Amino acid sequence: MRHSLTLPQILAVLDEPQSVTDLQRYFGVAGGSAFTGGQFERLGGGGDRLETCNIITAEDLIAVELLSVRVPPRTALNLLQGPLGKAVTAELREIPTDVPLGHPTATPFIDRGGRADLAWRLLRNADGIGWVVAGKVLARKRPQLVPVYDEVVACAFRTGKRFWCWLNGRLHDQDGLLAQRLANVRSQSSLPSTISIIRVLDVVMWMRHRDEHTGYRCRGIRLPGSDR
Repeated sequence: MRHSLTLPQILAVLDEPQSVTDLQRYFGVAGGSAFTGGQFERLGGGGDRLETCNIITAEDLIAVELLSVRVPPRTALNLLQGPLGKAVTAELREIPTDVPLGHPTATPFIDRGGRADLAWRLLRNADGIGWVVAGKVLARKRPQLVPVYDEVVACAFRTGKRFWCWLNGRLHDQDGLLAQRLANVRSQSSLPSTISIIRVLDVVMWMRHRDEHTGYRCRGIRLPGSDR
């Protein structure tokens, strides 16, 4: 059985120069063509802007497509103007936009039965969405609290279910050392503070593992200074 990455292992990945290079490539800081996902949180002023932070908009659905996933048309209509959208809005109204993962006040929202967890379950159970797309929709609406999480990132971290709680714990470890390191890497990469630290971490791990990920039975990210 594989064990999830430890805090020192995550820090070792972040400390490699490639992490800054990958972030600059992804967000287009170093010139050239940025990855489409580099506009995920910024498209249309962001999904958490005051006037639309509690409703799913067409811009949010386009933003999700920038991450190479798609909400099926009928479910998209349900989110935009149907009962599913109203149910998700009811949960979003109870989740502040300024509570970051790793802060003590984040835990009640991400725990099982918390408002973010309930919103994720509503989305996950909708036709044609599933756990990956549900998480990406919520990451668009609450980018400081909900990380982008898919099969590649899960394999890189060697994690499974309840990733939000696992990452929340790592951000608490050693007086918030991981959060500090992520902020430093963000600064070194010349990224604005509007890119959340959990998005920085997601991009670093996804960029590092996406080409070597082999799907089922993949051995996970290649760690610095080791064969694996």
